[in-house]
Amino acid sequence: MKRRKFLQLTGGASLAWPSLALAQRRTGPPLVAFLTPFSEGLTTARAGDLRMGLKQAGLIEGVDYALAVRFANGEVARVPELTRELIALKPRVFVIAASVSGLNTVRNEVPDMPVVLTGLAADPIAMGFAESYARPGGMITGNTMNAVGGEEALTTKRIGFFKELVPDLARLGMVHFGFSANNVLALSERNALQKMSGHFGFEFLNYEIRTLDDLDGAVSAGLRDGVSAFYISGDPRMNFDVPRVVASLAKSEKPTCGVYPFWAQRGLLMSYSNDLQDMLRRAGFQVAKIIQGAKAGELPFEQAVKYTLVINMKTARKLGITPPPTLLAVTDELIE
Repeated sequence: MKRRKFLQLTGGASLAWPSLALAQRRTGPPLVAFLTPFSEGLTTARAGDLRMGLKQAGLIEGVDYALAVRFANGEVARVPELTRELIALKPRVFVIAASVSGLNTVRNEVPDMPVVLTGLAADPIAMGFAESYARPGGMITGNTMNAVGGEEALTTKRIGFFKELVPDLARLGMVHFGFSANNVLALSERNALQKMSGHFGFEFLNYEIRTLDDLDGAVSAGLRDGVSAFYISGDPRMNFDVPRVVASLAKSEKPTCGVYPFWAQRGLLMSYSNDLQDMLRRAGFQVAKIIQGAKAGELPFEQAVKYTLVINMKTARKLGITPPPTLLAVTDELIE
């Protein structure tokens, strides 16, 4: 059976075997469970990065470990259900990418399960996931996007680059899902953008959506308000249909700033964030140590050290924007 047809039959939630029935009688290598809230394409890429980290750590898939993957395809409400599917497979270690609800489900149902959390856009100590970065304690380790200075420092850097591209930025409109205690990233982004708007000399507006069906309406509202540019939240739900989001924003004919590299790679003007590939590879090293006997709580919780600035030159030309040489000199990837 072709892979695409298989994925359609399974509802797009499974990327890798074993199935539950096989897992119940499986006696092979230790199972690594991998959960993301992302789309199929992004999950496939991130699973490849995780595999690369495990390979670089000396582990061979099918011999030293097996990998089971679930992705929510942007439907965050499905994360607990998918988490329980993976729990039923009795993994040796759980890898969770950018999902607090998935982590909470594991903690509630199997509190003794080692967890490697990757891509967390918050401080794990403040959220109660770790006692310290050097020695997390408990069953959770991983890596966080919360580098020195937190989301405020990262967003400030991102908007600093964007202001170089769009020096006449007067009104910045942020498109995001509803703010809530569970939407830590969007809250942090909003607070950071509000705080820095005075420093960079722009007015900050925000446009809330409930589903991606509301996106065109949010963009239209921004145009009526005279926004100079749009900022797309890093909320994983925005990743449910990246081409759709990019197409909607392209119709606005306004400069656009995204968080992760794939946004600029797919058509937004610019993106700046942690290197997600590097973070998943690093997670693979931590998983390998746990499989080899290390305790998760004794492995340091790593902070991001590698960042990627991407500028889409094709989009820049359409908008009549010429990036200054000083910005091009520090750009990691130019999309032609």
